[in-house]
Amino acid sequence: MSQFTVSGRYQSRDSYRQFETEVDAPNENVARERVYANVGSRHGLKRTQIDLEEVSAQ
Repeated sequence: MSQFTVSGRYQSRDSYRQFETEVDAPNENVARERVYANVGSRHGLKRTQIDLEEVSAQ
């Protein structure tokens, strides 16, 4: 598996908050799905409230 760095922002109560996280995934699409699942469950968000800006392999 490769390691990907995913950056983006999510909608909080009053504004958007930036984030950057690293995930292990076999490809870029799976990395995106894992970030949607992790950030969404951690902050109680739906996918439409999360904007992924960049996905890069390390």
